[in-house]
Amino acid sequence: MSAPRHLPVLLEEVLDLLAPSGAGGLWLDATVGLGGHAAALLERAGAGAELLGVDKDPEALELAGQALGRFGDRARLEQGSFARVLEGGAGAWLRERGVPARRGLDGILMDLGVSSLQLDEGRRGFSFMRPGPLDMRMDPSAPLDASGWLAAAGVEELARVLRDYGEERRARALARAVLEERDRGGLKGTEDLARVALRVLGRGGRDAAHPATRLFQALRIAVNAELDDLAAALPALAGLLAPGGRIAVISFHSLEDRMVKAFFRRESSECVCPPGLPECRCGHKATLRTLTPKPRVASAAELETNPRARSAKLRAAQRL
Repeated sequence: MSAPRHLPVLLEEVLDLLAPSGAGGLWLDATVGLGGHAAALLERAGAGAELLGVDKDPEALELAGQALGRFGDRARLEQGSFARVLEGGAGAWLRERGVPARRGLDGILMDLGVSSLQLDEGRRGFSFMRPGPLDMRMDPSAPLDASGWLAAAGVEELARVLRDYGEERRARALARAVLEERDRGGLKGTEDLARVALRVLGRGGRDAAHPATRLFQALRIAVNAELDDLAAALPALAGLLAPGGRIAVISFHSLEDRMVKAFFRRESSECVCPPGLPECRCGHKATLRTLTPKPRVASAAELETNPRARSAKLRAAQRL
């Protein structure tokens, strides 16, 4: 498999916030993708650095292996969800890889959402711009694809997913139309699903997003349990950091960004009691220091070369 042209999003901003100094260290790229961020981290961190790269997608891991091959055994790759760090606890996850739990990680990166590899391959079913099956699985061996998810869905469930994950204002009307098309046997692939969205929602203005954008986004998130994984993984990953270690998260969806922002805010607070209590009763202690009061976004220069960066938001925090 040959690697497609790959432009890691917000690369300089990621390096600035994770701050590899040339002194080595141990790093985790929890969504290694095609390896662009990981390669830059290893280069900047110096000859003593090691990196663990995790991804659900075996095709991405194969290409990441090519990109990181020059680093030898300093780069180790593993297929799976970043939520797997919960299995056996954070300390066990480190010990399995020969890392003492007391040492922890110097930095963690999470680049959320769908990759260019997945979007550009019609056979993966992620894009309404290319004909393909209704798949959308980041891990192709996962038992449930988008077609199976839709086959079992009712109007209420699909409308909820469209409303919550796609922020679709006409969620119920679109859900009803999609399932009516399903029951007629008309949902054979991505083009059929996109046509339903176009028929129900219309094309919109010249600069408006394609009407299928939110539909495909919502289904992808549901099929891959992306928000559930993120909610579970954030505290587990932050717990892997060494004192002074940093975590950076790139999100492309407002729901993901709000989850990351809320987690960093909570873990940077000494008290999380409800407002109005005369004294603190929660006993919460801050574990992080937020490094990005406002998220970093792509520069105009980056957007010229990589338009897909336009919705990217980067937040970071440091372990106390």
